[in-house]
Amino acid sequence: MFDDTLTLVSWRARPRSFVALMGLYESNYIRFGWLAANLHELSGRQRSSVAADCDLVLNVTERCPYTTTLNLTYLLSHPTEPLEYPDMRIRIYHDAHLVEAQDWAVSHPHPLLKALRSRAERELDQRWARNVMLNKWLEYCVERGHRFCAGARIVSPS
Repeated sequence: MFDDTLTLVSWRARPRSFVALMGLYESNYIRFGWLAANLHELSGRQRSSVAADCDLVLNVTERCPYTTTLNLTYLLSHPTEPLEYPDMRIRIYHDAHLVEAQDWAVSHPHPLLKALRSRAERELDQRWARNVMLNKWLEYCVERGHRFCAGARIVSPS
C-alpha cells in the first residue's frame, strides 16, 4: 500500500494555508483510491460491510467529465431506522487528482465533532476541518477493511 506521508515535497506549506489545503486534498485523493480503486468508474449506490464496524455507504449523486460528486456515510444502528452519519458530500476532481469534502451533516450530536465545527469560523478553517476529518476517516475505513468496487451497486433503498 502506498503511504502518502512518505512523499517528498520540494516546498513547505504553512498549516491551514491554501497550499496546505491543496496538499490535504491530494492526500484525500490517494486515500480515497485505497477505498475505491478506480475513482473514474464509481457509480450508483454501494455498501461496504465488514465485521465489527458499521456499514459504509457511497452514493454517487453527479458525474461530469472531470468530476464526480458523492455522499459517503456510515449507517449507524438505531431502534427505529439506521442513521446516516456523518453524511459527507465529497467531490472528486479526476484531472487534478484531488478529493474535497464539501459538506457534512448540518448538526453533530457528538461533542468532539460539534466542538470541531464550532471552532471553524473562516471558510479556510471550515474546509480544513472537513478535509482533515475526511482524511483520517478514509484511512480508518481502509484499516477496518472497507472497499468499494467500480460498477458494483446495491438495490436496497438504505
